[in-house]
Order: sequence, then C-alpha cells, then structure tokens
Amino acid sequence: MHVSLIIRALNEAEHLPTLLDAVDRQTERPDEVILVDSGSTDGSVEIAEAHGARVVHIPPGDFTFGGALNLGCETAKGEILVFASAHVYPIDDTWLARLTAPFSNSAVGLTYGRQTGDDRTTFSEQRLFESWFPDVDNHDQDHAFCNNANAAIRRSRWEDFPYDEALPGLEDIAWATKLRQRGGTVAYVADATVAHIHEEHFRQTLNRYRREAIAHRSFSGVPPMPAKTCAGLAVRHISADVRAALTTRQLSAIPAIAAFRTAQFAGVWLAGRTPVSDTDKIVQRMYYPRPK
Repeated sequence: MHVSLIIRALNEAEHLPTLLDAVDRQTERPDEVILVDSGSTDGSVEIAEAHGARVVHIPPGDFTFGGALNLGCETAKGEILVFASAHVYPIDDTWLARLTAPFSNSAVGLTYGRQTGDDRTTFSEQRLFESWFPDVDNHDQDHAFCNNANAAIRRSRWEDFPYDEALPGLEDIAWATKLRQRGGTVAYVADATVAHIHEEHFRQTLNRYRREAIAHRSFSGVPPMPAKTCAGLAVRHISADVRAALTTRQLSAIPAIAAFRTAQFAGVWLAGRTPVSDTDKIVQRMYYPRPK
C-alpha cells in the first residue's frame, strides 16, 4: 500500500521541524512527503526540502483549503493520501501505521485520528479536543464529522469527487458527507493521535469559527444561528469550562476561557451576517491581508 503524506503550509517554520522529525521516526513511514506551500517567506520550504519532502506551490491569490488539498492529491502517487496540518505532531511512532490500518477494509474511504493539545493549548480548546476526539475507536461512523489536520483518504475515492475548492473551511466534512452518500465508510482511530497546536489571538479564533460556520451553511443548508442562540451557547460553555477549571484548580485559565468561547460564538454569529457567495473574499481577507 503506497502512502503519500500531504501537508498544507503557510509560514510554518516554527512547527514543521517537530512534525517532520516525528514522521521520520514512524514505524511505518510514508513513501513520499509533499508540502503544498502557499507563499511562505519564513524558511518553511527549505525546512521541508531538507527533510526530503517534495514542495509544490500554490499562488497566494489562488489559495483555498480544498484547492491546496486537490493540488497535493494530484501531485501524490500514493493509493492512500494522508493529511497532516503543519502545526500538528504525532505523539508516538505508530501514528501512521494506525491511521492507515483501517483501509484493509475496502469499504473505508476516510480515516481520521484523535487530536489533543499540549502545554500551549488553551483550556477551552483542550475541552473541545476531548469532546470531539474520544478515546474509543469507531470504524463505521454514522455521521460525517472528521478533521483533515489528522486524516487519510483512499485516492480512488478522491478521483471520483475531489475537494470543494469554493468552501472557506470544513472541506473535510463536506467531502466525508459525499463519501457516505456514495456508500463509503468513515473510520475514527483513537490511537492515531496528534497534538494540534493553535496559538491564535482573539481575532484569529473568531475568524476560524466564522469561516467554518459559513462553510457549513454553504453545503448543509442549515440556517444561520440567531444572536440569542449564540449568546446562550457562549454563556453555557463559559460556565461549564469555568466549573471544570475550578474543579481542577486551574484558576489562571478563566480569563482565556471567556475570551475563547466569546470568539468562538461571535464567529458563528458573524457567519450568519456574511453572504455565502463572499467565501473567496473571506479566505483572502483572513489569510492574505493587504500589506499595511
């Protein structure tokens, strides 16, 4: 089984060495590593090349999440295409073997692994990881949730339906939705674990949830979430996180809890005020702002 690892990157020199060093230590290493770079200026390309990765370039003005993945998939030779965010790293040397093992079942078209944080992860985001990525396998999900920060797909399935290049996020869940509609299986592998590092300020967190909510509305048809609902959910999650922080005596986490949850649900609310047709403009504003 030929395996290709595809990494999307923009100025990830701080994180790439940790990821690539961990890939080199895997018990089953990928047959090739491909970096899809969208205009890095910090040495990311040189770091990847020094680790033997093949680098392909997507012009910043052409970047979308799905478009970058499609370019990586087109370039790759593997029958199994593995995706890792440039700011994740496997926590042990069996990550890749475990992530790709379910493909022995021909029905499986997508696998994704567990995510956790490290000492840089905010309290609330760690709580999200624990909620979204449980410690129990599910090799035949009845839903389309997945995450391309730590995932793999069968190439033949991608050839049938590439990633949606118009979405400003959640291209992974949109793809998994199509896979399940066509009879394919999504497998969750709890032991294929990575640490996922988001070192974002308030505006970056807000923008992340805004674009993902816009994307979800685009392919699901779900109506925008009302302001009252967003506010209520923010209060509920802040309260739950604060109670958890008090129970574990992590009082210093409380200010960050309020900031993270406010940004999360403010982003969801703002998504409802943004036309879905503006998705290309959103990507450009959030990832390639004009020089001051």
